[in-house]
Amino acid sequence: MPTDIYVALARDMFIATLKLGGPVLMVALVVGTLVGILQAVTQIQEMTLTFVPKVVAIGLTVLVCGSWMLRSLASFTVELIGNIPKYVQ
Repeated sequence: MPTDIYVALARDMFIATLKLGGPVLMVALVVGTLVGILQAVTQIQEMTLTFVPKVVAIGLTVLVCGSWMLRSLASFTVELIGNIPKYVQ
């Protein structure tokens, strides 16, 4: 069996994972950095101050990008299922 098919499949899975998780992780990173800077400037060390803004920002990101993420995942799944005969040669 040719291994290049499986390498391409693994590459496509990693790309899909980065496309789906990237926006959420980037928003969490930016919000966490901004809240950390705010905490350093004001010297407020409250744990909920770091948690709540991240949860709200991630929720808004999923709300805004959720339909795109679902369409992207659905198209990847349809392509994956359609190519099953290639994988079991």
